[in-house]
Parts: sequence; C-alpha cells; structure tokens
Amino acid sequence: MGERYRNRIELLQGTLDLLILQTLLWGPQHGFGISRSIRANSGELLQVDAGSLYPALHRLEKQKWIGADWQISENKQEVKVYRLTAAGRKRLTEERSRWQQISEAIGGVLNPAKKEGAS
Repeated sequence: MGERYRNRIELLQGTLDLLILQTLLWGPQHGFGISRSIRANSGELLQVDAGSLYPALHRLEKQKWIGADWQISENKQEVKVYRLTAAGRKRLTEERSRWQQISEAIGGVLNPAKKEGAS
C-alpha cells in the first residue's frame, strides 16, 4: 500500500454515525461536503469513502436522525443536502456521552497508573 494509506484509520459504523451527526450540527451539507469536513477537521487522518458514507447517510435518514432535500449546487448540479433533525440532535448528545465514556475507559487501560493515582 502507498504512503497515503499508511495512517488511514478505518471507522466503525457507530463512530462514522457520530462524525456525520456532528458535522451536520454545524449546518446542512451534501455528501461530498460531509466527507471533506470530516477529513479537514481530523487533520487529514480520517477519510470517508463514498462506499461507507452513503450507506451511513441512508441509515441515519431511515432512523430519522437526519433529513434530506434535493437542491441545486453552485455549479448548477442537483445534489442531496442533509440536515440534522431534532431526533438527530438528541442522538448526537447520547453518542457524544457514550464516546466520552469509551475514551476514558481506553485511557484507563492505556495509562493505568494515572487512574490508580500511582506515579
């Protein structure tokens, strides 16, 4: 594999959902914009391919966590623009809390001395 893929991080489905919901909290976007935003805000480490992104968007739409409308883009093409729903905002809050718990748990395993207060 090339250098481009060396630091690439594969995302679990729940993590991708969290990242999409968070991205849409900042405002409605089309699929490419969501992907670009995730990549840019992750310091170019997280890249979401269309083969992962669009199934996730359809799944989130089916759950009613996001909504979508067709719009005409700046370059006069029809694009589907996704937005966060009220149910999606609630889900985002729950997922952020869960992610915080997981992060702390992983931190405890990686740095057990800090958790026990030992040096």
